[in-house]
Amino acid sequence: MSVNVPGLIAIIVFYLLILLVGLWAARRSRQTTTNIDSQHVMLAGRDIGAIVGVFTMTATWVGGGFINGTSEYIVRDGFVWCQAPFGYALALILGGYFFASKMRAQGYMTMLDPFSHKYGQRMGGLLFLPALLGEMFWSAAILSALGASLTVILDLNSTISIIISACIAVSYTLFGGLYSVAYTDVVQLICIFVGLWICIPFAFTHDAVGDITVDSTAKWVKTLDPASIGLYLDSYMLLMFGGIPWQVYFQRVLSASTVRNAQILSYIAAFGCIIMSIPSILIGAIFTVTDWNQTEYTKEITDEDLNLVLPLVLQYLTPQAVACVGLGAVSAAVMSSADSSILSASAMFARNVYKLVFRQKASEREIIWVMRITIFCVGMLATVMGITVDSIYTLWFLCSDLVYVVLFPQLLCVIYLRWTNTYGSLVGYILGLFFRLAGGEKALNIPVLIKYPYYTDADGQLFPFKTLCMLISLTSVVSFSFVAKYLFEHGILPRNLDVFKCVVNTGDDDMRRKEIKEQMEMSSVAQEDEKIGRVNPDFSHSEDDITATKGKEHAN
Repeated sequence: MSVNVPGLIAIIVFYLLILLVGLWAARRSRQTTTNIDSQHVMLAGRDIGAIVGVFTMTATWVGGGFINGTSEYIVRDGFVWCQAPFGYALALILGGYFFASKMRAQGYMTMLDPFSHKYGQRMGGLLFLPALLGEMFWSAAILSALGASLTVILDLNSTISIIISACIAVSYTLFGGLYSVAYTDVVQLICIFVGLWICIPFAFTHDAVGDITVDSTAKWVKTLDPASIGLYLDSYMLLMFGGIPWQVYFQRVLSASTVRNAQILSYIAAFGCIIMSIPSILIGAIFTVTDWNQTEYTKEITDEDLNLVLPLVLQYLTPQAVACVGLGAVSAAVMSSADSSILSASAMFARNVYKLVFRQKASEREIIWVMRITIFCVGMLATVMGITVDSIYTLWFLCSDLVYVVLFPQLLCVIYLRWTNTYGSLVGYILGLFFRLAGGEKALNIPVLIKYPYYTDADGQLFPFKTLCMLISLTSVVSFSFVAKYLFEHGILPRNLDVFKCVVNTGDDDMRRKEIKEQMEMSSVAQEDEKIGRVNPDFSHSEDDITATKGKEHAN
């Protein structure tokens, strides 16, 4: 096997560009402030403007799995089942309208902050698990996809390519935090858009490619089987609502310079996702109308090859130089998602697990170092999984199910149903997890314990059971919170049984709320003064200041 030297040189140049931009952004972040605290590392000092915000939000969603998976689904199941671009776009719109302004206005630092403040630090740590697994498996899946693409186009060993890609993404994330991730996303998104569109005309005009117009739409549009309507709707609901409670999304929302910008970048990024999916859709359509016997690809196309739709089109239907440009687009897409997921998982661990659960008095310097160590560890684990695990995509899909079933109802309740409590949250978490796993997962050899309506041994679960599990979880949070509140407040259960100290046995929590209220008033004045330049520019928010900016419902 001989390595494609020109392509390898092109990828090296591209990787050096990304690394230099990332390191430049890290240096710039140090020059803009004299005190680097955890807020600057996690949220770029909440100073991300609308333009950079839109780029980084869009690039985060338009990852390697997005562009590769879109082409694959066009070939495998047709355009009718290509739900991800439109489902995620709707998720961004819904997230921007219902959650972005409320989360940004409260001054949270991570998606899990409202859970930790309302349901307690340990419940926040428990909710960290599905969020962590989703981010880590997603990073591993897209690194694995990149390895496969580099193998097809460059004849490069996939293990080496995965390790190098992960090392570069971890390096600039380690030093620059969200500053580096955001500015490299700008470069990466431009590379994705330009790189893929350059490839389209060459692929269209290849002699082996047929017609994708109306006469051949049956090959790549296809139709929806009425028996699959339940699964179809279930998948859209998962993408729309399960696409919201991800730290990679809220990290951009919370880093926006204003509440309005937090919403605007969500809305514009929604259209960006649809626009960025067009080249992948066209590549998938081109694949379906290609006579591969007229190309240099000598193997028979099987179902196992369909995850390589995009790299195969680039390699065999475009000139070598153009294929290398397209591969740069694939690499950019992978790194734009991998760095975001690694940073997001690390931010949640450093703040919501390490600080709030184990080390409440940890200094800013300590939090930053814990975050850097976690970035390295998460990156290493994702790399190892990307190399060794065959069913990463399946693992990520299962984690996406858990995010939808477990985290979305919790997020909805903690933001809009403020009277819910830790008892309801815990019961909803357990029941949602149980009913989802009881539905089985063939790819992971999880047996079917509950056969939902329309279940067949041949087709499995045809009922939209994931949405049902989400509703069970949501109903459980609401109902058990109400029951616990009623039993304790009416003296049916004694005060000392309120072990979570969230209804009547609040203990020192009342004093803490009073302190937070006083700190919030002082911090609000200080933050307003800082904005109009009346305070020392070297001022840096302490952790208490950040906590103090939370909403009045947490202070009263």
